Formats: sequence, structure tokens, C-alpha cells
Amino acid sequence: MTIAWAFPGQGSQKVGMADAVLSLKGAIKRFELASEILGRDLLTICRGIDDSSNALEDLNDTRNTQLAMFVVESLLIDDLKNQGRKPAFVAGHSLGEFVALYAAEVFDSKTALLLLKDRSELMAGSGGGAMTAVLGFDRKELEELVETTEGVVIANDNSADQVVLSGSSTSVDLVSGKLTCKRIVPLKVSGAFHSPFMENAAKSFSLKLENVSFSDGIFPVLSNSDPTPCIDGKLLKQRLKNQMTSGVRWRETMKNLEKEGITTFVEIGPGKVLSGLAKRSIKGITLSQLSSASDLGH
Repeated sequence: MTIAWAFPGQGSQKVGMADAVLSLKGAIKRFELASEILGRDLLTICRGIDDSSNALEDLNDTRNTQLAMFVVESLLIDDLKNQGRKPAFVAGHSLGEFVALYAAEVFDSKTALLLLKDRSELMAGSGGGAMTAVLGFDRKELEELVETTEGVVIANDNSADQVVLSGSSTSVDLVSGKLTCKRIVPLKVSGAFHSPFMENAAKSFSLKLENVSFSDGIFPVLSNSDPTPCIDGKLLKQRLKNQMTSGVRWRETMKNLEKEGITTFVEIGPGKVLSGLAKRSIKGITLSQLSSASDLGH
């Protein structure tokens, strides 16, 4: 049995997800550390609040989401390792790449939280633009439209029949309007993530990364910007630098895991989005979702 661990990113968060892992060893301490770094009570934010007018206390605010998802997923990882379980490969979707790097012990949890605070603030500050998911399309037609339309890119290449477009609102609407597809879903995001719109944010984040030490991974990591297995810390850092402006190459990640002979795909974190993509991409794959202490046998 060859196992891959995969970690979802923004969009999979849900109110109450923290309570499902609070009984795990070190949970309260890690939420306290995250809250100290964030400057807000992350556990309270994860549980939801009554005053929805305060954006900074909303779980769906990217400045909260990124740290919250990391804490929940990293606690699940720690427990799996304490049980003696380990994967052959790890991969994460967008924000989930940070969790994959943590799982591979490229950096520790405090380093990850500090990086995500910077990343989330830079992304939140890069307003403008839009993102739209399109499903059920002809890939050749899509690629031609994107290539001939200025100001739009494929941000998330999730599967053969699901991608996310990112760029200026006008260009995204133009491509999605012309494209023959089954469904169009505009995303509720604050900016055009994984596109050239993030160039200034990416430069600033790259400078932050320069001061952070990356160890070689104990498991191969498939990065978003280059989904080939890698354990080299320097190369993994460079790939992470490229992530903010390049697309999430998840379709290729699934292909490469299939080539590596993966038989079991374990989604670690809230939701089943990545499991659904894996089911459609890898024939005969065995799926498992772990999002709570009870899923781990507690």
C-alpha cells in the first residue's frame, strides 16, 4: 500500500472545525501560539461569532483562514505521526502546501504560522481582480481563450473538467462568458490569487522566505508550481516563492501520484474536495478523509 497525504486550502474551512481536534495532544497550546502571532483569538474565530460585521473576526477572512486551516491540519498530522503512520508522498492545495511542508518537517509549526501571517496579510492587501470556477468544458477551447485574452490565467488546474480562472474582473468574465461549459461559479475572494496580480505580494513574501531556513523533507513533497516529488529544502523554498503568482497544478499532481503508484489517498483537514478530485483522476484509488480526533481513533 502506497499512501499520499493531501491537505486542502482555503474554501474547505468551516465553523466548528477546531472543536473536532481540541482533544488532540498540544491543541490548546498551538491555538494559543497562533492567536498570539495573529493578534486575535483564533479559536473563538473558528467557533464563529455573533457580530458578523467585524470582518477581522470572520473565519472566512483570508487573514484568519490560513492560520486556522494550518492549525487544524497540523494537529491531525502530529497525531498520525505519533501513531507511527507515515506517507510515501505529501501534497497540499495552495495554502495546503505549507501544511505539506510542515508534514515533511521542512519547517516547524511556529515558522509556518509566522509565514502564513505574512502571506495572508499580503494576499488580503492585494485587492482587485476576480476568480471564477468553470466546470465541464473543452480544454483546447479554454486554453485558446485564455491565451488570446489579456489579464486572465488558469489559477487552479484542478482536474480535466474543473479549473479556476483568475485575473481582472473584465477578463475573467469575458473568458467564462465565451467558454462553452456546464457550470460557472464566481468565487467569493478578495483578489486574483495565483495570478500576476499577486506579483508585488509575491516579491514581498519572497524576501520574507529568504530569512527562513528550510530543511530537506523527510517525505517527498509535490509543490503547486512544480508537482514533481522533491525533498531538497532549497528547491522547495524556490517552488514556494513561485506559488503565489503561478497556478496550482493539481491535475498534474494527481497524474504524478498515479505514476508513483499511489494506492491510498488520505485527505487531512475539513471537507472532501480533494478526495473528489482524486476519485475522478486516479482509477481504483482508495480514499480516506481525516478531519477530527474521532477519525484518528480517539
